[in-house]
Amino acid sequence: TAILPTPLHQLKNVSEDLMDYNIYIKRDDLTGLGLGGNKLRKLDYLVKKALDEGYTTLLTYGGVQTNHGRLTAAAAAKFGLKSIIMCYGNPPKRISGNLLLDRIIGSEVVFMDTSNIRANMAGKTKEVIVREYQTLKEQYTLNTIKRYKKLGDKVFPIPIGGHSKEGLLGYFDCINEINIQLEMQDILIDYLVVGNGSGGTLGGLLLGSKYYNTPYKIMASNISEKSEKDMNDLVDFCNETSIHFEMGISVSKDDFYYTNKYVGIGYNLPDKETRETISYLAQKEGLFIDPCYTGKAFTGLLGMIKEGIFKKGSNILFLHTGGIPGLWTEEHEDGFNEDFSF
Repeated sequence: TAILPTPLHQLKNVSEDLMDYNIYIKRDDLTGLGLGGNKLRKLDYLVKKALDEGYTTLLTYGGVQTNHGRLTAAAAAKFGLKSIIMCYGNPPKRISGNLLLDRIIGSEVVFMDTSNIRANMAGKTKEVIVREYQTLKEQYTLNTIKRYKKLGDKVFPIPIGGHSKEGLLGYFDCINEINIQLEMQDILIDYLVVGNGSGGTLGGLLLGSKYYNTPYKIMASNISEKSEKDMNDLVDFCNETSIHFEMGISVSKDDFYYTNKYVGIGYNLPDKETRETISYLAQKEGLFIDPCYTGKAFTGLLGMIKEGIFKKGSNILFLHTGGIPGLWTEEHEDGFNEDFSF
């Protein structure tokens, strides 16, 4: 589904601005299909599995503005499959951003009403709330699959963000692609910075970097708050994937760095600091990043430089994972309108 390899080049103006650091970018916003993005590398493996096993419909999950949902729908359209995107929450006042693209491409969007869970969260642990969301998801999934089965369709469920053992292979492969490009361009990097959401991209990078014994360290800027347990679970999942595919490697938390310092005020919530980062990169390089993922991740890169996390004179590669339609969502348009009034 993805057009590969994606470009890798230096951000010359940003590098000059930062003086002591050379910043490079890997353009996985340019993977081609459905306006591009990182999820297509995962879908390369997941869609093949669905086709090989005779499925007619792809079903996946996410927020109302899920990038993964958009790209799943695009991949389904390319290979003659139906698609269903199940969103946590209620329909917005107006269709915008990814949701508009989902409808244009013909995907069914199912909204999972989370209002009762959100109204009764007081006093509950995170584990209880997660279980309630899981139960809600299972109920909606069961009903939707039954409905499609009556039409003669076979539904292939894909986890949120493509976070599965097959999905991790997409960014396992990406490490090899990066290494080849760095060698061809005679570039040595010290760090690879990536935003971390559901963990599939970070997990694949960790496995790939360990397998190929890369000289650079993976640096994850979380785009929503992650507990130590969340990160331990990701490490465990990486190791389960390694065993499943007989990679002969294991990952530990010592193999990478992660931070929660740049999550802003919450997942996909309008955030002035993130908007300032988006404007900074656009004005320096003519390059757009998004308010939910890459805007926060690049804020994390700049913040880690200020913190002194990176050694001076180092070469830093930023992974642009896409998500550009997020700029045209109702809530973020309102935020930018506050910044750029005429």
